Amino acid sequence: MGQPAQAANLLSPLLANYPDHPEVLRLHANVLNARREHKLALRDMRRALEQRPQDATYNNSYAVILAEAGELDLAIEFLRRACELQPSLVVGWYNLGLFLIRSARFEEARDALRRAVALAPDYAAARAQYADLLRMDNLRDEAIAEYRKLLAGQPWAGMAWWGLAEIKTLRLEADDSNAIRRAMAHPRASDGDRIALGFALAKAEDDQGRYADAMQALAEANATAQRYRTWDAAGFVRTMESIRAATCTADAGQELGSEVIFIVGMPRSGSTLIEQILASHSQVEGAAELPDLPMVIGEESTRRKKAYPAWLSDASAEDWRRLGQRYLERTARWRKNRPAFTDKLPNNWMHVGMIRAMLPGARIVISRRDALETCFSCYRQYFPGNDYTRGFSDLAGYWRSFDVAATHWAQKEPAHVYEHVYEDLLKDPEGRIRQLLAFCQLPFEEACLHFNETQRAVGTPSAMQVRQPLRSDTARSPRYGALLNPLREALGLPLV
Repeated sequence: MGQPAQAANLLSPLLANYPDHPEVLRLHANVLNARREHKLALRDMRRALEQRPQDATYNNSYAVILAEAGELDLAIEFLRRACELQPSLVVGWYNLGLFLIRSARFEEARDALRRAVALAPDYAAARAQYADLLRMDNLRDEAIAEYRKLLAGQPWAGMAWWGLAEIKTLRLEADDSNAIRRAMAHPRASDGDRIALGFALAKAEDDQGRYADAMQALAEANATAQRYRTWDAAGFVRTMESIRAATCTADAGQELGSEVIFIVGMPRSGSTLIEQILASHSQVEGAAELPDLPMVIGEESTRRKKAYPAWLSDASAEDWRRLGQRYLERTARWRKNRPAFTDKLPNNWMHVGMIRAMLPGARIVISRRDALETCFSCYRQYFPGNDYTRGFSDLAGYWRSFDVAATHWAQKEPAHVYEHVYEDLLKDPEGRIRQLLAFCQLPFEEACLHFNETQRAVGTPSAMQVRQPLRSDTARSPRYGALLNPLREALGLPLV
């Protein structure tokens, strides 16, 4: 129920009297994990698993904590083990599908989620994730059918309503708004459901032109989410200052990583569109939002027994070469069919200096869009984990950190860092696409102009939008007028 402190109090006497009991250890590990004390959680869960290595539930629990600690590949191994030990373990198949999606292994994820749904047709999370995969594959009608099927039995299922809202080409009508409001009042709806329902309601109200009601729904959903997870704005600023202060020195003239195109930037800034354009090229594999760079960082932090970014300045040119090679090893599967690939994890904008040291041959495309449009789009998006999107002050602070870093690297490394501006693309599509391809050292191909015709899985909120030709009417802020003045004020923009 998201109350780890209360759980810890209840568990305390058991832990004192039975400190080595595997079930007590498993429960304590879950409490620690909920508190984000991942190292301690792994320690206790490992002790529990050593006593019950053949228990599928224990393997599943260990995998979940591993994933939270950033060990996604290892988590997938233990989940496969759990499903082998107990093929009927629905949560094991669901978690396996979820973590495979995070690893951009969509085909394998689809098989795992299909197993979960077959075993438990009423398991809402599994069916919603399976429908999400259908949406990513541009199977619009099939995805809608899955979401509606889930809602027929569980009308309070927030993720199903949000899944429908994510289909940007689907208009939600007044009947949908009313159904969402009833779902929010349903006794079986959790706060997690209500958060997702709030964002879906905002989309429905927006579709019907009720912008004040949409803003009210967003404010309530974001406020509820903030009760469970808050953004440490001061801590983030300190981290960014430490990264900027570090010096990452690489071997000059080295071309390691020339097969990689990083696409970075704020979420909802057009990065998926950039990837879709590049993935339409015969030489480029669109690999989606890869977790590999953060995992390489995590591995090195563990090896050095020092948190990132504290060890950055200690790394030598040889260390950076080793880390670059490790990244290329981890991403080798994306070069099986085409010589180059994209890594489109937005938050990698924080690590441009590290990328330049690790992979000096890589190209880095920074996705830029109007500040107000970008931040408002983030605020409207149900982003579990992106806690800075919950309030205007935090959003503006995050934007400023991005803006400073993006400007710095684009000016310092123009041969390897390129700013691609969404609004400029709308004004001159062919000219900007030609510039983008030239920067990436790719010959021009006509298919890149017709990116919406390229068939591939797209695992982001823009999955449906990038299957359409460019549109000039995507700006939302003009419709909201003065309702967005608090966000304008936070960004230092003129009020209307």
